[in-house]
Amino acid sequence: MKEQTYVIQDIKDFNLKDIFECGQCFRWNEQEDGSYTGVIKDAVINVKQNPNEIIFSGICKGKKLKEIVDYYFDINRDYSKIKNELSQIDANLEKSIKFGSGIRILNQDLWETIISFIISANNNIPRIKGIIERLSKNYGEEIIWNEKKYYTFPTAKQLENVSVEDYRKLGLGFRDIRLYETTKMILNKEIDLEKLEKEDTATVREELLKLSGVGPKVADCILLFSTLKRFEVFPIDVWVRRVMNELYIKNEDENKVSKKQIMEIANKKFGNMAGLAQQYLFYWKREDAV
Repeated sequence: MKEQTYVIQDIKDFNLKDIFECGQCFRWNEQEDGSYTGVIKDAVINVKQNPNEIIFSGICKGKKLKEIVDYYFDINRDYSKIKNELSQIDANLEKSIKFGSGIRILNQDLWETIISFIISANNNIPRIKGIIERLSKNYGEEIIWNEKKYYTFPTAKQLENVSVEDYRKLGLGFRDIRLYETTKMILNKEIDLEKLEKEDTATVREELLKLSGVGPKVADCILLFSTLKRFEVFPIDVWVRRVMNELYIKNEDENKVSKKQIMEIANKKFGNMAGLAQQYLFYWKREDAV
């Protein structure tokens, strides 16, 4: 495959750290020069940010790099408009948006997002990334670029004969049976991923919750961070509970704050952009104490 380069000049609302470190993806790694390299399906891409341009370079099979980048990074969406609308809601959200102003919600492959967020349950980012890398190395396809080996994320078909014990050897822990069962469900068409993109959000969530290892929080992460792209969902984890309590609920014991309370506030305040508000608040709280 021939290396391609694609340069975007003077793009707003785009920051590598904000995009790749906000918790939505696990296959991008920072390089010594501050750029990031990652795998998108069968493409290996490096992204470097200069003051007035973003340089994408890499190899991809049978597609133009521009086509992959524009879709994956949601280049044609007006994030300035989104941030302006959200900033009007209150000062807290305005402050969080300024902190994570370069966040863009990626269009990640649905299958990869499902498996990645099952792996993410009760896990930390370095371990999640390590497990996904070992899974890809063992069962994906090798790609060599600049004398370095990369691996595609394995398809359900490529995982067809992987046993629970095989998953355990990769360090999945209690998640091994969940990956095994979910893969079988997808292969048996108990859940048809292609049909999900056409269904309403409530129906899609209901279907996702049938998958082994997918609870409400993981289902909402899949809905928000994959090609399903449902901005109205509001994934709740310990950081989101904390920031929502500190800013809006103010209960002395945050553990007593219910998801129902949080969702009522999120729906009322943020409406159909709740997922975007969640990302700004989550990233702000996790990276920079409120």
